[in-house]
Amino acid sequence: MVETKNIHSEKILIIDFGSQVTQLIARRVREIGVYCELMPWDCDVQFMKDFNPNGIILSGGPESTTEAGSPRAPEWVFEANVPVLGICYGLQTMSMQLGGKVEGSTHREFGYAAMDLVEACPLFDGLSDHDGQKKLDVWMSHGDKVTIIPEGFKVAGKTDTCPYAAIYNEEKQYYGVQFHPEVTHTKQGAEFLRRFVIDICKLHGLWSPSAIIEDAVKTIKEQVGDSKVLLGLSGGVDSSVTALLLHKAIGSNLTCVFVDNGLLRLNEGQQVKDMFEGFGLNIVYADAEDRFLDALKGKSDPEDKRKAIGHTFIDVFADEARKLQGVDYLAQGTIYPDVIESAASKTGKAHVIKSHHNVGGLPDDLKFKLVEPLRELFKDEVRRIGVELGLPVKMVQRHPFPGPGLGVRVLGEIKKEYLELLRKADDIFMQELNSSGWYDKVSQAFTVFLPVKSVGVMGDGRRYDYVVSLRAVQTVDFMTAKWAELPYDLLGKVSNRIINEVNGISRVCYDISGKPPSTVEWE
Repeated sequence: MVETKNIHSEKILIIDFGSQVTQLIARRVREIGVYCELMPWDCDVQFMKDFNPNGIILSGGPESTTEAGSPRAPEWVFEANVPVLGICYGLQTMSMQLGGKVEGSTHREFGYAAMDLVEACPLFDGLSDHDGQKKLDVWMSHGDKVTIIPEGFKVAGKTDTCPYAAIYNEEKQYYGVQFHPEVTHTKQGAEFLRRFVIDICKLHGLWSPSAIIEDAVKTIKEQVGDSKVLLGLSGGVDSSVTALLLHKAIGSNLTCVFVDNGLLRLNEGQQVKDMFEGFGLNIVYADAEDRFLDALKGKSDPEDKRKAIGHTFIDVFADEARKLQGVDYLAQGTIYPDVIESAASKTGKAHVIKSHHNVGGLPDDLKFKLVEPLRELFKDEVRRIGVELGLPVKMVQRHPFPGPGLGVRVLGEIKKEYLELLRKADDIFMQELNSSGWYDKVSQAFTVFLPVKSVGVMGDGRRYDYVVSLRAVQTVDFMTAKWAELPYDLLGKVSNRIINEVNGISRVCYDISGKPPSTVEWE
């Protein structure tokens, strides 16, 4: 039997200078099949050294290298004897640190640019977006530019306003580009990154869905042994994949608790039961709708509602946990972006970890150790291994659903009557998005209940009924989002069905706000 290679034995370190698209670099490297991690530029250098990477990527960032005190790569980067790729700000700080010069430019570049290929470079040889011409379509986002390149470097690419759009030192294996290869607007960006990771760093692509599953199962077995594990199963992608990984590793020693908080979508509780019926999971179903609605009575402030929902969930989950005997571990579906956001840096710029997805704050009598099998994975990786584990593709590709559920899609105070109306209206919206093919074209879509009444004419009479708003957005990372331009005939059909089929709703609106200034959710 051939021993499986350690999927963490090949790795790329990405040093983060604060770009909004740094996580995209990591996702692209993972898609190539190589494990990577993000670390802030000012984190402990020994931590970077201990990671022992096969290659280093310096990300973009919002700062200017010409400003005093602006971020720099640790000097260790250029002593590690591994290939280095600088992207945008990463190129600029690498150039300055190795003896080049960066200046503010009178001609800033944001968006599309055509880059002329100059010297033969292993990262670009044979690539072209213009019928054989030595020219690439790239995406720029910079104000400063390199004006003097370090000794030993050659020019690989230039634009009309940026003479050093791509540079390299083949002897030292240092490469720098002013453009962003990680974004889809750079047409050959994926191939460019593949060449750096596979050809330059000489890696093999061990990071695959089947290998990730095998490694996760092995790690879970080593961590928990014969202990019993408890998991809060929501039916979402993260908790569902966590459940199947744990079940594959420890079988009946896993108990899942599904809390029906009364804030789910139409028939969602039954759908979760049906979906997991064939997997043999040990699931406890807690019907807690009344407890949640009681806790929400009289509360209209969004933050108060979130806290009430969170505290009630903990109470219900704790009650179910106390009924079980001998549980040592609590499983959570924490994923890598949550870990990144909670990472500490000297500057204190990292965000606090999002807690609404996690079962935190349990009472003192429930002292569990944590097991988090997804903490190395991005959401798209979680989806891929979910399909590999046998989850339905339709379920794995579902749009995000907020932790508080419909609690943040009913504006103001939550009442059972409002929830029932919203569930029916939202279900119609989802049906029509799916049947029209638009569900997979938008990143997130849902319906919001507005606690106001609007006049309508039903038959020969006037009546005052409630209003709902449809919301659909398109986005890459949810940091920014564009409202989806759904066809008028589709919107008209959804509106007509809701008003005719949901007794109590007289008006349907469509939200055409972008993010920013609006958020995706209304609360």
